[in-house]
Amino acid sequence: MSSLDLWPIGNCQVSALVDNAAGLVWGCQPRVDGDPLFCSLLEPQGDVRGEWRIALDGQISARPRYLKNTPILVTRLTDGEGGAADVYDFCPRFDRSGRMYRPVAFLRVVRPVAGAPRVKVDLKPAMGWGTRQAERTSGTNHIRYLLKPQPLRLTTDAPVIHLLEGRGFRLERPLHFFLGPDEPFVGDVGHTLATMLHQTADHWRDWVRGLAIPFEWQQVVIRSAITLKLCQLEETGAIVAAMTTSIPEHPDSGRNWDYRYCWIRDAYYTVQALNRLGALDVLENYLSYLRNIVDTAAGGMIQPLYAVSGEPKLDETVAEALAGYRGMGPVRVGNAAYTQAQHDAYGQIVLSNTQAFFDERLFRKADAEDFRALERVGERAFAVHDKPDAGLWEFRTRTGVHTYSAVMSWAACDRLANIAGELGLAGRAKVWRRRAAKVRATIEDRAWLPKQGRFAASFGGEELDASLLQMLDMRFVAADDPRFLATFEALEKGLRRGDHMLRYAAEDDFGLPETAFNFCTFWFIEALHMVGRTEEARALYSTMLERLTPAGLLSEDSDFVTGELWGNYPQTYSLVGLINCAGLLSRPWSSVR
Repeated sequence: MSSLDLWPIGNCQVSALVDNAAGLVWGCQPRVDGDPLFCSLLEPQGDVRGEWRIALDGQISARPRYLKNTPILVTRLTDGEGGAADVYDFCPRFDRSGRMYRPVAFLRVVRPVAGAPRVKVDLKPAMGWGTRQAERTSGTNHIRYLLKPQPLRLTTDAPVIHLLEGRGFRLERPLHFFLGPDEPFVGDVGHTLATMLHQTADHWRDWVRGLAIPFEWQQVVIRSAITLKLCQLEETGAIVAAMTTSIPEHPDSGRNWDYRYCWIRDAYYTVQALNRLGALDVLENYLSYLRNIVDTAAGGMIQPLYAVSGEPKLDETVAEALAGYRGMGPVRVGNAAYTQAQHDAYGQIVLSNTQAFFDERLFRKADAEDFRALERVGERAFAVHDKPDAGLWEFRTRTGVHTYSAVMSWAACDRLANIAGELGLAGRAKVWRRRAAKVRATIEDRAWLPKQGRFAASFGGEELDASLLQMLDMRFVAADDPRFLATFEALEKGLRRGDHMLRYAAEDDFGLPETAFNFCTFWFIEALHMVGRTEEARALYSTMLERLTPAGLLSEDSDFVTGELWGNYPQTYSLVGLINCAGLLSRPWSSVR
């Protein structure tokens, strides 16, 4: 049975998920939102395999682990006769000739460790969303897979005939496999891949060394940060919400969505978390992506999500050839939410850009020209602050004026005033302060429930929503504001389910929620700390750490009864929560220095 005990590898161009037994079960090319050549996670039908598995004859165990502070996976395979081998899985990434080398390539190195193991290498990539196995041709030291949009070539020093015929053979020396661009491999494949392995490890360790991490939970933060970086397509700067599509939010729910795209909201939270660690490279790349989105937005209207290329059209279809995770389809390709109005996106564009006007470390500090472009986004935020939208949870059959979206519009106006002040534009600062005050007054009037003494999730409504906790993070209210404390109390009473937090408790397009949204639990942990209940916050954070996969990661959702993970994986929201809460709750470094 499929599981989310999966280990991401990648190089900020491509990525793959490896299971606990050295099988590549998910991965797309030529980028994260492409056609999956590895798709066994979503159960292709018939003879289609869609995976790359390395196994020993008579194998009795497999133990995966990451090389320290890298996304390089090492799986120790052991057979029943005392034979053992290590499988190294990675995608190369390092500086070469003044540029970052990050090809569309998946590399594997198999090294004998003990005994006389026999190994079988089974590479059967799929194409057309699992409709068929890729055709292949071969040469003396390579096999070509006629994938689309571009073929891939496996170059190896293993016996090609054994790979073609699926036959096991004795592992007597290290073997090397380079599945990458369809071009002749220059140099000795064994020496070259061994060098790439060391260069890739050095690159990631250097990157991690530059992070400003909290004293406690260091490994949790490091693994989350590495994985968040893997979710960025460095070529454009886009950040995807997750590496997968259509892992259900809970069993047989039909809540199966394609998350391999760049949501303005999710990307904002990602760069915010990485900024707190000092990973400015991700921010700078993402701001370049945002500037291109804003430049090309028709009439200034921003979609909630885009393809990693910046393509706005993401028509939603179903991949009929894939049965789905544990057979729970449908498997969706594309996401119809791109057609929705989600007004919070305007605020998140401004929030993502704000640091660039103040931070002297950046290669490209924002200037008055950037401010003028950003004002156009602010104009939209102000214009729609009291207009209905689908909200951050992307309701497909109803709209409302969502308090979260309105607060994001307020934040856009507020931060634009701050930026104008920094640039010495007193007149513009006054304009944006006045607009921020107007939006605030609207929210305090229309989202406030005087009889209940708390805020509501929508104007004129009474429903509860965990997104109201973000009023604190946006600085719309202070932690000791009686209005927030009353709202927090109502949210805890209405949405908390044991150690988990629901997004909302009311029925939506698919009925009542059956799992908790992990990011909302982290919002709740942050709020617990901010209102002075820090020991409770630390205890709840420790409980969430018990939910981590063996790779140290989380998906989108948790069953609030069993704790089992559901939803797309690895989910950037959840990793952001791990980082942010660790930073808030950790003892300071000064406590041990």
